[in-house]
Amino acid sequence: MAEWDASLDHVIPSSLLPPFWAKFLVGFASLVCFARSYDGDFVFDDSEAIVNNKDLRAETPLGDLWHHDFWGSRLSSNTSHKSYRPLTVLTFRMNYYLSGGFHPVSFHVVNIALHSSVCVLLVDVFSVLFGGLQYTSRGRRLNLAPRSSLLAALLFAVHPVHTECVAGVVGRADLLGALFFLLSFLGYCKAFRETNKEGTHSTFWVLLSILLGAVAMLCKEQGITVLGLNAIFDILVIGKLNVLEIVRKLLRKDRSLESPGMLRTGGLLFRMTLLALGGAGVLYVRWKIMGTGPPTFTEVDNPASFADSVLVRAINYNYYYSLNAWLLLCPWWLCFDWSMGCIPLIKSVGDWRVIALAALWFCLIGLICQALCSEDSHKRRILTLGLGFLIIPFLPASNLFFRVGFVVAERVLYLPSAGYCMLLTFGFAALSKHTKKKKLIAALILGILFLNTLRCVVRSGEWRSEDHLFRSALSVCPLNAKVHYNVGKNLADKGNQTAAIRYYREAVRLNPKYVHAMNNLGNILKERNELQEAEELLSLAVQIQPDFAAAWMNLGIVQNSLKRFQAAEQSYRTAIKHRRKYPDCYYNLGRLYADLNRHVDALNAWRNATVLKPEHSLAWNNMIILLDNTGNLAQAEAVGREALELIPNDHSLMFSLANVLGKSQKYKESEALFLKAIKAHPNTASYHGNLAVLYHRWGHLDLAKKHYEISLRLDPTASGTKENYGLLRRKLEQMQKKNV
Repeated sequence: MAEWDASLDHVIPSSLLPPFWAKFLVGFASLVCFARSYDGDFVFDDSEAIVNNKDLRAETPLGDLWHHDFWGSRLSSNTSHKSYRPLTVLTFRMNYYLSGGFHPVSFHVVNIALHSSVCVLLVDVFSVLFGGLQYTSRGRRLNLAPRSSLLAALLFAVHPVHTECVAGVVGRADLLGALFFLLSFLGYCKAFRETNKEGTHSTFWVLLSILLGAVAMLCKEQGITVLGLNAIFDILVIGKLNVLEIVRKLLRKDRSLESPGMLRTGGLLFRMTLLALGGAGVLYVRWKIMGTGPPTFTEVDNPASFADSVLVRAINYNYYYSLNAWLLLCPWWLCFDWSMGCIPLIKSVGDWRVIALAALWFCLIGLICQALCSEDSHKRRILTLGLGFLIIPFLPASNLFFRVGFVVAERVLYLPSAGYCMLLTFGFAALSKHTKKKKLIAALILGILFLNTLRCVVRSGEWRSEDHLFRSALSVCPLNAKVHYNVGKNLADKGNQTAAIRYYREAVRLNPKYVHAMNNLGNILKERNELQEAEELLSLAVQIQPDFAAAWMNLGIVQNSLKRFQAAEQSYRTAIKHRRKYPDCYYNLGRLYADLNRHVDALNAWRNATVLKPEHSLAWNNMIILLDNTGNLAQAEAVGREALELIPNDHSLMFSLANVLGKSQKYKESEALFLKAIKAHPNTASYHGNLAVLYHRWGHLDLAKKHYEISLRLDPTASGTKENYGLLRRKLEQMQKKNV
């Protein structure tokens, strides 16, 4: 390998070869690429996995993490994603605890630090993969390929395809999985450190490597594939298997194959058995934990896997592989989501995109032939290990063993990209060795490093906010309905309903069965009083997905607004049937009953809402107001006090209870609550107006006049306040005349 490594001496100066400086350079490069994302927001999947994940909060028992999936749902649930990553969730929980809440900076800093750690570890891993495994008499490992290992680690550190894993907080699963994957591999290498005798090993380090592989799997599922890489490394580097020689002997029917020396030397078969049993045991436990079997995905998540034709499935799977290879080769067009029509299905061999499949397999077959049949043993080893590192970690995402919930995902390329960087480095070394234009090769390598660094910086900026992230995808995947949906949702959250409607309509046009886009569009149209179209959209959504509880509830709200009360009640009941714990639906059902003067039913519905969600302020308020309006002041007061015990800082509850207390002539207590509500929201006209009414009744006329005037200054159109203020002024004038 020394000859191959020396061919890069014009690219990597000798001053950077000492281990400390090599690792420092790689770590620094990784920080430069992704430091821009440190103060970004929680974006895209971060909301579900972190902000809305109850497993991060202190009130959730730690033991629940071992029974929940990555998103906080119970693994036994049929709706669970089955992504079992308890150690990753545990680090999120530690982040939440140490930073005192959901502060994105601390989460992003940990991600950046983890990526830098992975990059630094890869310097050691690449030195083994390129240079082989040799130790000094003191047990210190020799780095026989310092230039190659440094260049490959630099290429990995600055690869833009890693941005999703580093800048997106949920990418921590891939970062942690990769970290323990590499530690497992290096631990396996240490099994051969104790002695230089051929065929001997330390069983402790082999077992520790298997344990670290299990830890990697508890961070991200593909972590378990390290056991496969360890096996290939053992066979090729430790066992020194020569496939070319075996093929030749088979062709010559050589009897020496009957007693392979590789196994006779002892150790290899035992280690393979340990790896196989360890991997099978871990996978069995993982399968048992999943409970109800593999997750259920929809056609929009992975359309190729739902194709009836085996040929169509095979063609599209291979096309997806070629797209992943292109992202590694040219990571310029990156997107946060590649589903929902972003990559149209190939339905016949006449599609021009089949050329990409042919190109991929032409390259792979060429590399495999060189890896197996080259006369150069170093070349065989490096190409085989590089292909192993590229392919083995990618296998869980390949659709070969089970259906996955995506078409293309940049995050799953985090580990495989190490194999790509290794092959690319070997290619540069080979080019440099066989050409005299070494400066041109050096310029090419430096150009790639510079452009990739620049792309990382730009892409990290796009991941800092959802607005930039979603809009960046419009030019990459204009056919992706989810991209338009997310842009629309972001605009709606900012109050720009007109623009949001445009993007929601485009999402529905691109995917006529996109029920979530229909639901959100129907909601906006409902708020704009375009009730007929809203009803049509929501009716279509529940027709496509009959168990879509939120759409049923929203359809009920629209039908209530259209005075179709019986249909609205049926829609609410259907929503509750599909989602039993649905406090918002009970709240809206209560409003329907209140409109129909079914007061007992309304109170029961709102009570159900508060039982399911004790902090449901609107339900509490409506109960207080209904009891107040129907003359049940004592009951209204009891409900108000109960609500304030649960939500002591809710100013609207203070206001409602203050009104009840005022009518019960408990003026002092009522005044205190009004003043607390005004302190919380000093510019609410009704708070001042009702306090003025209290003072008016109480006989504190000057204070009443003061708050009437403040209320009218805040809302000059309030007719009731005007009328009461007029009455007060006439009373004050009469009092003045009497005094005169």
